Amino acid sequence: MELVEQIAQRLTEGDEVAVAAAVSQALDAGLPATRILQDGLLAGMSQIAERFKAHEIYLPDVLLAARAMQASMELLKPHLIGKAVPSRGKVVLGTVQGDLHDIGKNLVGIMLRGAGYEVIDLGHDVPPQKFIETAIAEQAPVIGLSALLTTTMPVMKTVVDLVRQQGLAGKVRVIVGGAPVSENFARQIGADAYGYDAANAVERVNELLLTA
Repeated sequence: MELVEQIAQRLTEGDEVAVAAAVSQALDAGLPATRILQDGLLAGMSQIAERFKAHEIYLPDVLLAARAMQASMELLKPHLIGKAVPSRGKVVLGTVQGDLHDIGKNLVGIMLRGAGYEVIDLGHDVPPQKFIETAIAEQAPVIGLSALLTTTMPVMKTVVDLVRQQGLAGKVRVIVGGAPVSENFARQIGADAYGYDAANAVERVNELLLTA
């Protein structure tokens, strides 16, 4: 079994120590951090998501896997954020008001930094106006919104509406994502893009800035 496959397997087992050890071994073997992240950690979490959706595992299993992923991401972070990589632009990132989940948002932030973006991470439970104020203050052309609860998804529309109301449409683009969010929902609220996972979010941000 390849090292990245071992990482994915250990992650699905929720074994934090074994995942970290496998990630360290993969780094020592010279595997690119992006591959470890994509084919190891993300692949493992994708399996967890599918098994949870199929009711094969339960929330405690998901939380164990997420904790293992978070710990291993700390090992990868220095390798994903290259000091020599020039900034490609700023992205304001946060989980919307009323939602305290931030694992997915944190992963997007790491991926964006690894791709050369400067990320202003506002954390979780962020009021709509805070996104706008920060984008203006930082002259950031992209706002990234995350939500894991269906009850907080409407806050995304509030942010999109504020962008228009304050004359920022076309200057500040909004990308949305999160487990309950869909491409159709993004279109309905007038968001500029939808990212179905962390890697795709980076691709969509790239596209947004190319058309800016």
